[in-house]
Amino acid sequence: MADDPEKGPDDEFRDMLREFLSGNSSIDPSQLAGAAGLPSDPASLQALLGQLQNALLKPGGGIDWEVAAQQARTLAGDGAHAATPAERAALDQAFNVAALWLDQVTTVSELPSTPELIGRAEWARQTMPLWTQLAEPVATSISDALTRVLTEQAPEEMQGMIQNAGQLMRSIGGTLFAMQLGQVVGQLSKEVVSGGDIGIPLLEDGRAALIPQNVAEFGSGLDIPADQVQLYLAVRELAHARLFRHAKWLRLQLITQITAFAKGISIDTERLESLAESFDPSNPEELREAMVSGALIPPKTELQQEALARLETMLALVEGWVDVVTANATRLLPRADAIAETVRRRRASGGPAESAFATLVGLELRPRRLREAAAMWQAVTDAVGQEARDALWSHPDLLPQASDLDDPSALVARLTATAAGQEPERDELDQAIEDLLRGDGRGDDGQGDGRPTES
Repeated sequence: MADDPEKGPDDEFRDMLREFLSGNSSIDPSQLAGAAGLPSDPASLQALLGQLQNALLKPGGGIDWEVAAQQARTLAGDGAHAATPAERAALDQAFNVAALWLDQVTTVSELPSTPELIGRAEWARQTMPLWTQLAEPVATSISDALTRVLTEQAPEEMQGMIQNAGQLMRSIGGTLFAMQLGQVVGQLSKEVVSGGDIGIPLLEDGRAALIPQNVAEFGSGLDIPADQVQLYLAVRELAHARLFRHAKWLRLQLITQITAFAKGISIDTERLESLAESFDPSNPEELREAMVSGALIPPKTELQQEALARLETMLALVEGWVDVVTANATRLLPRADAIAETVRRRRASGGPAESAFATLVGLELRPRRLREAAAMWQAVTDAVGQEARDALWSHPDLLPQASDLDDPSALVARLTATAAGQEPERDELDQAIEDLLRGDGRGDDGQGDGRPTES
């Protein structure tokens, strides 16, 4: 092969990989399947080899996220079954009652579209575009870093081959990462009960959905009537969807914050270098473990910690509002408190797939300050009512801050004064903004900036 003058180094590398994919290699395909997070059954092996062959045919074209979508749908379909007509009728009725109950406790208007009942595979299909958007920055960083490290670690005689095949290696590395993401989303489809269950808006604004099979499994061990569980979860899902439709800026701002955080993640090249030095092609499990354990993502920088704190505050505000509105709407439901506590415990721990996403992308999606946020929203509701509370979502500048979660008294006092037609007490920031808008031009000493004014 190397003696053929018509072949360049990248052709040699491509041929070497094709030999492997044809079975002419000492690498055990079942071990490579393990590195991709797949079982070693014949169907999974065939799927893995097919995806890698596609990567060979399209080098340099970016990450093929359809790989993740196919993987997720396949896993979601394992053990899935369609809802019975009786289950669908019960959940449709739950959505109807939930809408009426929500109308009594929030001024956020009802949804323009009918809530859906979808299967696990359909949930995976509909939510995959956002999952790939969140994961792409990290996938690209890992793929590029892996290519760079392998290039630096390769023997001198292979340097030309590796460098010219860089795009090809990126395609294959991206394919393996995409298959990992597909595994996560496919498993998540078995854990979530609705479109808004994760907290972030996975579905488009104005859409709500429940997964009947997962709703039934959620309530199976609670010793609570199924119709109460269905109604409670329907109220939560509608409240979440209504909020994101009402605050039209909210979904974009959340997604922007998440992707900005992900783009700031760097890859631990020292860890990658040690992997490359000791990498055994016959045992690729070490590389997979490094990817899924988060070992390639170093501790967060101070700037990332600040960005994460802002993101967590926003997520807590969303989830806290949903909690309060749901509690108020379901106050006549006999076992609402028990269901709510189950939801809180489940949300605090997260499921296995959610933990896998956190390590794969370096981002936890569960807000840590949920109880404080819920307590704040309830205090606001008690003080000024639901209309003034919901009006805070009309613009991002009106939303409570992290300090309001620590102590909502100042926020409540300001809203109460406004509701009573009084001038709220101003803090230093309010005064500074007013001075700027008036054009006072006062410096820190209150004497101005020293420049003469125009007469």
